[in-house]
Amino acid sequence: MLATTTQRAEMAHLVPQLPLALRYPPEQRLDTYQQAPAGLLQQLQALTDGHADAVAGETMFLHGGQSSGKTHLLVAACAAAGTAGDKPAYLPLRRLRGRLAGACDGLETAALVAVDDVDAIAGQREDEVALFHLHNRLRDGGRVLLYAASMPPDAMPLVLPDLRSRLAQCSRWQLPQLDDAGRADLLRQRAAARGLEFDDSALEWLLRRFSRNLGNLSELFERIDHAALAAQRRLTVPFLRQVLGADHR
Repeated sequence: MLATTTQRAEMAHLVPQLPLALRYPPEQRLDTYQQAPAGLLQQLQALTDGHADAVAGETMFLHGGQSSGKTHLLVAACAAAGTAGDKPAYLPLRRLRGRLAGACDGLETAALVAVDDVDAIAGQREDEVALFHLHNRLRDGGRVLLYAASMPPDAMPLVLPDLRSRLAQCSRWQLPQLDDAGRADLLRQRAAARGLEFDDSALEWLLRRFSRNLGNLSELFERIDHAALAAQRRLTVPFLRQVLGADHR
């Protein structure tokens, strides 16, 4: 569920088309998402398995609080679609605020379009109109649409009733916040993917002293990973203290 600030910035430059799945970090996959609601991953997999005719025009709306893994799932879905031979596209609306209409050009050729941070354009009429028209074009063309926001459609301060109506018709999934056990499992999984191993005491120390926000933990992990690779060290409490500074002893 971790997507770093750097990854988000890189994604912004890839609009409207994402590269194939091999360009994505291996931890950004459907099967690495932690504590998913029952049936969610199976539905996303069905939308990205290359059988476009079976899911033509499907729409899904994911919502959850900060660091609930919305971006992870959208990027993972795009990666899965690319692996299956389809063309995905990713739209980070927070970075496209005020210029969404131009970014929507040509997206009709994508088999799957993932629209992140929908609530970022709420109240911006021109952007809402652009998204409304994109939704209609993609639905009419039998494309798959995935949306993500911090709140459900009926809670967003949208100014375009027709857009709210379209979004309300999507199948809706609420994403949970990870508990500490889930955060620990996620960090342990990510470390294993890099050939590293977290001591249990080191994970407990990290979660106790630093923000539990997954974005912040992701940035910390990148620092730890870089230092561990350079020093060829196991991830222990003394090593974390050395890497992260004396202020967190």
